[in-house]
Amino acid sequence: MFTNDIIIIGSGIAALQTAIESSKVKNVRIITKSKLRDSNSYLAQGGVAAAFSDKDSPALHGKDTVDAGRYYNDLAAVNSLVEKGPDAIRQLIEDGMCFDKDESGNISLGMEGAHSVRRILHFNGDATGKGIINHLLNKLSSSNVNISECETAIELLVNKSGHCVGVMTVNENGQYMHYFARHVVLATGGCGALYEYSSNSQNATGDGIALAIRAGAVVRDMEFIQFHPTLLFSHGRASGLISEAVRGEGAILVNACGMKIMEGQHVLKDLAPRHVVSQTIFSHLEIGDRVYLDISMIKDFEVRFPSIATYCKDSGIDLTKGKIPVAPGSHFLMGGISTDTKGRTSIPGLYAVGEVSCSGLHGANRLASNSLLEGLVYGKELGHYLSSLNDSLQTIDLDFVDSREDLSLHLPNESEIKKMMMRYVGIVRDEKGLRTIKDWLERYDLSSLLYIRLQGLSPEQCKVVLMLINAWIITEAALLRTESRGGHFRSDFPFENDYKWRNRTISFTKNHLISTKKGTALYEQAEAKTNAGSFFY
Repeated sequence: MFTNDIIIIGSGIAALQTAIESSKVKNVRIITKSKLRDSNSYLAQGGVAAAFSDKDSPALHGKDTVDAGRYYNDLAAVNSLVEKGPDAIRQLIEDGMCFDKDESGNISLGMEGAHSVRRILHFNGDATGKGIINHLLNKLSSSNVNISECETAIELLVNKSGHCVGVMTVNENGQYMHYFARHVVLATGGCGALYEYSSNSQNATGDGIALAIRAGAVVRDMEFIQFHPTLLFSHGRASGLISEAVRGEGAILVNACGMKIMEGQHVLKDLAPRHVVSQTIFSHLEIGDRVYLDISMIKDFEVRFPSIATYCKDSGIDLTKGKIPVAPGSHFLMGGISTDTKGRTSIPGLYAVGEVSCSGLHGANRLASNSLLEGLVYGKELGHYLSSLNDSLQTIDLDFVDSREDLSLHLPNESEIKKMMMRYVGIVRDEKGLRTIKDWLERYDLSSLLYIRLQGLSPEQCKVVLMLINAWIITEAALLRTESRGGHFRSDFPFENDYKWRNRTISFTKNHLISTKKGTALYEQAEAKTNAGSFFY
């Protein structure tokens, strides 16, 4: 007996938008590992992109998206986003969302890297994610939605027919819970916190991706990780995002001598695509040259960017000097669980939406401020799809598979994984470094980690197991893609190889590595083969 129609794991914009739309007709349970507002979406500063002015168009937004993605994007996914994006923004405004306006009372549109026109909407300067999350929470219907906070999903429950029927969680007190539903949605975000330097919430270690691959789902494009160029660098560590909107308002990257480091690097200079800016900053840091964001030309910086100003002051940065020390850090995952534009994965009953998913939308590098739009558009699409399904016609067996082994584990600590990932699978990669971390990862019996029982492990052990799985997949994918494209830069293969790699993906299941032509509907293949009794063997 199902106690829920739909379970949504996560509480960011994609999760809440899916819940709002699907709860109109179905019972929904939201499960989040921390509090509702503890998500990457809530931390998002830069804004949300949409073709919202008469100088812009969905076609132009789509072109910028594909240019930033290094022509690796799925065009159907891109077109879906840019065509539906303006309506998604208008709906927010009609529902009472207040975006920033100019002196004439018109919505202000900002500029960010790799955009050809101003199209970025903001809330309260640099608190856009916070504003949208609070708006969506106010819209969430309490009558059809139950919320479980501080519960961590540690296992997807898959029945003997290969259908996802629920999730196992563990709460703060170490109690295990089983929740069952006809549909399970992963909206757990990305894996930025796998790295030592990251703009992400510390909860963003890729749980959903590792859970999905353990359950048998297809995961793809994990080598493509975007490193945000400008994290605040203070007291020997990089943390706290300095939004790209700051450069959009005229800030310039300089070294300790005041030299403009982006001169001659790209035609867009300081507003070049993020991988170009990140790699340029990294090259200076590697030789001991500090890099700063010169904000001296921005009038009333503390008014325009109040959250950033507060964070800088709290970190001991004197803004009157007009320079903020910066360094790159992991920011966004372009890869994830393979889905179509409806959010369907290769496992019947399992869906993914937002950063945890990979429809091919972002290609090899996400265009700035497309992520919040993705959550709004695709969350609504998935919610509408789920609410339209006639579940009364479907009979699903609840006899789920639970034959995993109990093993004694030798595991590294969380900080070791983060340091190794930053050093060897970070902004600049090569075969020697990737093989070094691969050898290190393989000390921990990775093949067993895909099958062991997590119930009975401590929450920290569960977290480390899932982190190791994600680290391994990213490393393997980075080794296999022998070119540089977007968020994946190989110093030993520094150029794009369109002939070999532009139209091929690197995908994984727990049993097999798949290399396939880009655009192949893996979720359909997998569903068919699962139903036939085999799965990419």
